[in-house]
Amino acid sequence: MSKAALSVAIQDYLKCVYKLQAEHGRVTIGALAKDLGVSPASASAMVKKLAALDLLRHERYRGAQLTAAGEDVALEVIRHHRLLELYLAETLGLHVDAVHDEADRLEHVISEELEARIDKALGFPTHDPHGDPIPGPDLKWPG
Repeated sequence: MSKAALSVAIQDYLKCVYKLQAEHGRVTIGALAKDLGVSPASASAMVKKLAALDLLRHERYRGAQLTAAGEDVALEVIRHHRLLELYLAETLGLHVDAVHDEADRLEHVISEELEARIDKALGFPTHDPHGDPIPGPDLKWPG
């Protein structure tokens, strides 16, 4: 499923599940709600929607885990976010503390062509200005 076909909210949930899954394994509704600042009922409804879209699997009382398709979308959003942070800091001179919020807004709307041009203009970086790794165009973490 294409990232462009998914709402900003869905993309944000997938990115959050990816982060929490990396930290804790399976992700509970409570942890997801807390991290996103939403009610558990809202998080539960979105988890059901993501499961129906085959972007994650959820077992009651066992938590949620991304499917391969869900992980690909999450990694693409993370890649866009981190490339944008670096571009905003290095090319436009925004302070490193200001780039996160701007990248959060822009990560959902840049095209694959713009992503590739930013990547090339930055010399195919492997880390963002905070030192976090940037997934490659193949959505693999830098080695």
